[in-house]
Amino acid sequence: MIKWIESTQNAYLQTKDPESINAAGSNDLQLTGKELQTIRGFGGCFNELGYLPLSTLNDDEQQKIYKDLFSPDELNFCFNRTPIGANDFAEQWYSYDEQDGDYDLKNFSIGHDQQTLIPYIQNAKKYQPNLQLFASPWTPPTWMKFPKAYNFGKIVMTPENLQAYANYFVKYIKSYEQQGIHIKRICPQNEVFADQKFPSCVWSSDDLKVFIRDYLGPTLERSGLDTEIFLGTLNGPEDMSFTATGVKLDNYNRYVDNILFDDEARKYIKGIGYQWAGQHAIERTHESWPELELIQTESECGFGENGWDYAEYVFHLVNHYFTAGATAYTYWNIILGDSISTWGWHQNSMFSINSETHEVTRNPEYYVMRHYAHYVKPGAKVLETTGHFNSMGKAFRNPDGEIVVVVQNALTRELPFTFADPENADNSLKVTLSPNSFNTFVIK
Repeated sequence: MIKWIESTQNAYLQTKDPESINAAGSNDLQLTGKELQTIRGFGGCFNELGYLPLSTLNDDEQQKIYKDLFSPDELNFCFNRTPIGANDFAEQWYSYDEQDGDYDLKNFSIGHDQQTLIPYIQNAKKYQPNLQLFASPWTPPTWMKFPKAYNFGKIVMTPENLQAYANYFVKYIKSYEQQGIHIKRICPQNEVFADQKFPSCVWSSDDLKVFIRDYLGPTLERSGLDTEIFLGTLNGPEDMSFTATGVKLDNYNRYVDNILFDDEARKYIKGIGYQWAGQHAIERTHESWPELELIQTESECGFGENGWDYAEYVFHLVNHYFTAGATAYTYWNIILGDSISTWGWHQNSMFSINSETHEVTRNPEYYVMRHYAHYVKPGAKVLETTGHFNSMGKAFRNPDGEIVVVVQNALTRELPFTFADPENADNSLKVTLSPNSFNTFVIK
């Protein structure tokens, strides 16, 4: 039995009938018989500027959205992200301890999160029994940096400061545990290359290596926590160096390999998280360090137009990251109100909530994620394929054995499409894909 679901710009999640044929030798998309990485799942980031408009709805409407996003019967978002302190879509900038020189962290408190992020996550947990979280800071407390600012600077590399920062992570994880929220993975810094006008902190490769090797890794180990360290989140293959002619230097190996070839640092690193320009580096990591797990940590966010063209780009990104070896894909702003950050960037989201009328809109990128996340189950295997649709299609085998094929027609005209499973001709199909469409085929 083959089920076909199609979405176009004007008609979402339409059920259609494919032809079952013997398409052995298909030039479009064909299984090779090889299984690749295991999928952990899909998710998004718990941002304050998503929770706040959501909390203005009546409880029934809120719970409907939570169920839509997190229930295993719906989008099944199970692999999610949360910030450690303020990110660029926080209501205001903050850390958990802004008392200068508080190396003992006596003033540490997650009280701010108890008003927003914690109830956001706890509501999601009502519907997602297998919810997993990874977390990353956008900035350390300002007094740990030079210059002392949320949106600028670098970590101060003194032993006293680095140990206090490692303890800060442990306190965060334990404080969330007391709220019934388990942080399974941490990335030491969001976008290590980004010196932004929102909360940020630039880390050199050597500084990040020292922090993980000599402070964060040993401190987590002594704590008895099972939280894993993932290198990242890496937002590029290079450290933003330029030549005199304006050509950007690609220093991928000097950043990532400088850390991974240090055995004492490497032993604490369970995987690597990539986002944004990291899409240009993840394949090299997968080829060179196949034993390391790779995750995609933040979907690119557009400019608030929530158009179909950008949704097509996001569809491509999901395909790209799984092709490059990722085990999970994490969307960015699940929900937004007026789609603008506190520093002025309009961004896309899956749901928009009108600040005046409270009307809820599912945007095109919601349907991108549904075409993947609703059908590709945690524990699915990526299946190796060949064919002319390899850049637009991906195949998976769910734990129950069903095959899921997710394919895009990125062209502005109809395209014939065949899929072939040489081991089982009954799994083959033949259809005509609508222009600029997203398609999911579930083959049982």
